[in-house]
Amino acid sequence: MDLYTLVKVAHVIGATVLLGTGAGIAFFMLMAHRTRDPALVAQTARVVVLADTVFTASAVILQPITGASLAHLAGYRLLSGWIGLSLALYVVTGLCWLPVVWIQVRLRDLAIQAAATDTPLPERYFRLFRLWFVLGFPAFAAVLGIVWLMVAKPSF
Repeated sequence: MDLYTLVKVAHVIGATVLLGTGAGIAFFMLMAHRTRDPALVAQTARVVVLADTVFTASAVILQPITGASLAHLAGYRLLSGWIGLSLALYVVTGLCWLPVVWIQVRLRDLAIQAAATDTPLPERYFRLFRLWFVLGFPAFAAVLGIVWLMVAKPSF
């Protein structure tokens, strides 16, 4: 296997991890949230924060490295055409994801506190969850756009 193919496989795996982890986290958090059970939300949020730390953060770090390596190996200019648009969408994703990570930690902590005191989830939890939910849409749409650009490689 040549270097280009090896880096491309790593890049595709990273994209798959970002897309899959994002979709999985959203699904499991939404399902736990719908129960309004502080203990279930707390446990789910613990796993979500861990998954974001282990999987998403790792892929977020590796994607630009493997992407830049692929562009260099293939002779593409990094900031032009579909690669430039992919990078812009990557920034959009990051601008949504960073607050989402902080929100997930807060949601986890609020749910842990509610479960420990045997009280319902507080109003602050619901306000933060709504923001978390809203930020997920542009982030997920941007990731889908990046995947499409990677596959289609349109010429602009």
